[in-house]
Amino acid sequence: MLTDITLKITPKMASDAQGNEKKTLVGHMGTHFDVMDKEFPLEYTRRKGIVFDVSGINGRDIDTCDIDLDAVEEDMFVAFHTGFIEKTGYGTPAYHHEHPQLSGRLIDALLEKGISIIGIDFAGVRRGKEHTPKDQYCADHNVFIVENLCNLRSVIGKCIIHTYPMNYAGISGLPCRVVAEK
Repeated sequence: MLTDITLKITPKMASDAQGNEKKTLVGHMGTHFDVMDKEFPLEYTRRKGIVFDVSGINGRDIDTCDIDLDAVEEDMFVAFHTGFIEKTGYGTPAYHHEHPQLSGRLIDALLEKGISIIGIDFAGVRRGKEHTPKDQYCADHNVFIVENLCNLRSVIGKCIIHTYPMNYAGISGLPCRVVAEK
C-alpha cells in the first residue's frame, strides 16, 4: 500500500505561509529539505524507513529514550510522527515558532547510526537560530532533513520510503514528494 506523506499545498496555504515566514518561498514551501550546499544522492530516493510515534511527547524535546534506537539501521529514513502539522495547521505563526524539537543527543545518535534522512511533521528539528546550523550539521554528515510531512500516523513502524526532490539548482530548499510503502 502506498501512502503520500507529502503536504498538499493550496493557494491559501501558500499565501498564509508566505505571510508568516519570509523563507517560505519556492524551495521552502510545503514538504521540502534544506539543501545546505549539498547534492541529494539518487540512491537516497528509496530507503528502508521507520516512523516513530512520538505524539505523546509534550513540553520537552524528543529524546533518545522516546524511540527504539535498536530498530534504526544504517541508511534509513527515520521519521517522527508528532501530529503537530495536523493540530496546528501548516504555515501559522505557531507552526513556525512553537513546533516540537529533536534533542541534540537524539540527532547525534541518529547520525552515529549512519542514517540518510530524518523526516518530521513540523517545521524544523530545532527552532529559531538553531534551525539552520543543525540542518548544516546533519548535511555535513550526509543526512538530509525532510520537513513538513503529513499522514505519518498511517505509516507508523517499518516501511519503504521514496523521496523525490525537484531538480532545482541555486536555491536553498528543495520541494519533494515523499511516499511511504507498507
